[in-house]
Amino acid sequence: MTMSAHPLAGIIAGAARLISGVHVRWVDSQPEARQTIYFANHTSHLDFVVLWSSLPAGIRARTRPVAAQDYWDKGLRRAIAVNVFRALLVARHQPSQEDHSALPNPRLAIEHMLDAMGTDDSLILFPEGTRGTGEEVATFKSGLYYLCQQKPGLRLVPAHLNNLNRILPKGEFLPVPFLSRLTFGPPLSLEPGEPKAAFLARARAAVCRLKEI
Repeated sequence: MTMSAHPLAGIIAGAARLISGVHVRWVDSQPEARQTIYFANHTSHLDFVVLWSSLPAGIRARTRPVAAQDYWDKGLRRAIAVNVFRALLVARHQPSQEDHSALPNPRLAIEHMLDAMGTDDSLILFPEGTRGTGEEVATFKSGLYYLCQQKPGLRLVPAHLNNLNRILPKGEFLPVPFLSRLTFGPPLSLEPGEPKAAFLARARAAVCRLKEI
């Protein structure tokens, strides 16, 4: 079934590409209209916006970013994240007693993502779990592995984002125009019987290699 994008989707996608000055490359890979997890390093709140905006329109309409609830679950940011990007807002920490909508349990978060994917939708995921400095890719959390366990053969596309931490530095609200680069790499998948640690190390290495290309 074809899904129509939000009327603002194209405008925001164009603005994101303009502000970030992003140069997009697909290395030994190409966009495909099939269920995929795009996973990348994480250095800025702009990461998922730029990655999402760099996908072809038809694929973008079926791709949902996984984003930090504590940052995006506020006012206009929430309205854009949920209504335009169709983002899944996931808690990164134990919620307060008043916040019963957060997902502090990793298993619940995985179930939430699987339900959101259904049989057609793709996800944008940042397996480091939190933003880094841009100098080094941190060890991956286990969520990517558990998603693949539940969906054998799931197509995974690594990506590396460069310079976005300089466009929207940590603690800043307004972006500073700068040139950035987004490189997509060759797809991979969880091999039958592959141990969690080996898979996560292989997936992280796939992202790190793209920085040098």
